[in-house]
Amino acid sequence: MSLESVFSEALKEYGFDINDIYELESDPGLGNGGLGRLAACYLDSLATLDYPATGFTLRYEYGLFRQKIVDNTQAELPDFWLDSGDVWMMQRSEQIFYINMGGHVRENWNNGKLEIEYIDSTTFEAVPYDIMISGAINEGVALLRLWRATANAKFDMNSFSRGDYDTATRATAAAELITKVLYPTDSHIQGKQLRLSQQYFLVSASLQNIINNHINNFGTLDNFEKKAAIHINDTHPALAIPEMMRLLLDVYGYSWDDAWKKTVASMAYTNHTVLSEALETWDIELVKGLLPRIYMIIEEINRRFTKTLEETGNQSMLPNTSILWHNRVKMANLCIIGCHSINGVSKLHSEIIKDSIFKDFYCLYPKRFTNVTNGIAHRRWLNGANPRLSGFITELIGNNFYVDASNLSKLTNYVGNNGVLDALAKIKQENKNDFASYMQKNSDVIINPNSRFDLQVKRIHEYKRQLLNVLKIIHLYLGICDSPNLNFTPQTFIFGGKTAESYYHAKRIINLINNLSDEIKDDKRTRDKLAVVFLENYNVTLAERIIPAAEISEQISLAGKEASGTSNMKFMLNGALTLGTVDGANVEILEKVGAENMFTFGIRSEDVAVEWSRGYSASSLYSSDKYIKRIIDKLRDGIGGTSFSDIATYLTVGIGGVADPYMCLRDFKDYLRAHNYADQTYKDARKWNDMSLINIAKAGFFSADRSIEEYAKSIWNLEKYHK
Repeated sequence: MSLESVFSEALKEYGFDINDIYELESDPGLGNGGLGRLAACYLDSLATLDYPATGFTLRYEYGLFRQKIVDNTQAELPDFWLDSGDVWMMQRSEQIFYINMGGHVRENWNNGKLEIEYIDSTTFEAVPYDIMISGAINEGVALLRLWRATANAKFDMNSFSRGDYDTATRATAAAELITKVLYPTDSHIQGKQLRLSQQYFLVSASLQNIINNHINNFGTLDNFEKKAAIHINDTHPALAIPEMMRLLLDVYGYSWDDAWKKTVASMAYTNHTVLSEALETWDIELVKGLLPRIYMIIEEINRRFTKTLEETGNQSMLPNTSILWHNRVKMANLCIIGCHSINGVSKLHSEIIKDSIFKDFYCLYPKRFTNVTNGIAHRRWLNGANPRLSGFITELIGNNFYVDASNLSKLTNYVGNNGVLDALAKIKQENKNDFASYMQKNSDVIINPNSRFDLQVKRIHEYKRQLLNVLKIIHLYLGICDSPNLNFTPQTFIFGGKTAESYYHAKRIINLINNLSDEIKDDKRTRDKLAVVFLENYNVTLAERIIPAAEISEQISLAGKEASGTSNMKFMLNGALTLGTVDGANVEILEKVGAENMFTFGIRSEDVAVEWSRGYSASSLYSSDKYIKRIIDKLRDGIGGTSFSDIATYLTVGIGGVADPYMCLRDFKDYLRAHNYADQTYKDARKWNDMSLINIAKAGFFSADRSIEEYAKSIWNLEKYHK
């Protein structure tokens, strides 16, 4: 609303700093990484662009977890965010919906109409809480509706009076569990059942809400698919497809064919992964036991799909396309069969899903597949997070970029302008100073603001290859130890991110990063030249502080494994230069800025499979490359007093699988070349700042506004409130 300065001055009169006020509000515990942040960015754009939209999620009492580094290892603490994070929520108790789970169903035919009776099922209440998302400099408002689960059954006073407290509170406890914790651990059957309950609870409440609103507006569902667009963001809401069928069949009396046409025409699906092992599946018996009617519908959807394949001579596609296969329900297959549009989230990703994991589906439904490259809310990640840079850009080109990020391209008129480049360098240095002060004040971490800030902040995962970054840092560390008087640009490597509680290997990488930080800090030969910092409990609030200060953005996933990435866009927008593989949205960043304005390396996605087929051998690289051998041996000998021989083994011979599955050693030499080139470039301040300016100027394409316009026009057929 461009009122921050007004409120900031008003607060000063009462002795308050607006930044201290900001710190009081918790980050909402509604997502586990990029996917949740992407949804938040999209709601901002939907409101700003005047599109009518509602986002649905669960009102989790506890977020993913609060990360604490204890003895250099990740520990997980409860993330209770509602104490300060629910101030904007409005409870809407008059719009409660009811959801059935468990028990079994009985089919009754009455005058030729199928009636479904639920036997011994449990009914839960979905209580909505609303957050209004205001647009920028307009009257648009998007709605975020959060569902809280409560018990439908009345409190059992008789059991309580008898002292049978478990029975008296059982229904309430079961309901509260559903919206208790985001992503409960699913390494046991209870956790799996809870996750499935959460997914069904979300889609059932949301669809009942959507349908109820539609009937209130139009009095009929006959025009539903022409007026409602329902988007499935990855597979977690995939049960929306059979739930929509259940409502149309069982509640509103439509025939199967009519219900199916409406469902497919109104549903669309975004896929967010190229990792086949990450495609969600559920045990058939679990689905059947928890959601008996939904399973019946899934079974019928699959039967009809299978019949069509057989009739068209495509039976050979069944292993890859069937929803039910080897006692599993394959949720991505359900989404593709039940939606009229399937999109990837970057140009490369959308091609990969057509060429590999969904190749058979692409043959069956070529017109359903499209691409919408991800985007970020540039108003938050530039105007909000980096007021110095935003203000300077406004001085240069005006403030139209606030609502139309494509105006950033006007900055290309200042390439080579020494005054502009000097001002840009000054802003970056001031942001670095601020971040260093913040870390010292809040975490007691000392960072040299005159060192180069090299960032890799994202979920800790093998395919994102934080490990490759660590191998490079060990190489630099050993090089300085060999030649302490080496002319070396001081560098601070900053990591941040969480990993799943049960993801042992990723937690070992966190352990390694922190141990390496300690060893370098304790070594007088290196501590003034090299530093490693791990940001504890990385979140949006911390991201808003560190991204404006970044100079190098590490986006180094094995090519073909990252669907898109969005931190790459945020860093680019704030003038950091990308050091990365040609993967995900890096491909489009490369197209926009040109190879001369970023640092690329590594094997290309189309060649990864070829290398594996030829017999990629990590152990051979260990034997033949003296630098790699020295680094691996250092892991075995110990970092920070701890041996990481398990990681060394993982990289060279493998632990229960192939060695170096994400080709860290294969890309290491070229990664080092790109790093060294970036290092040489950094010494030429004018050239570096020119490259930085070009990155900012070309970042407008990656605004979430552009993404939403593409969704609205090509997938949702959505019209604005005010044309």
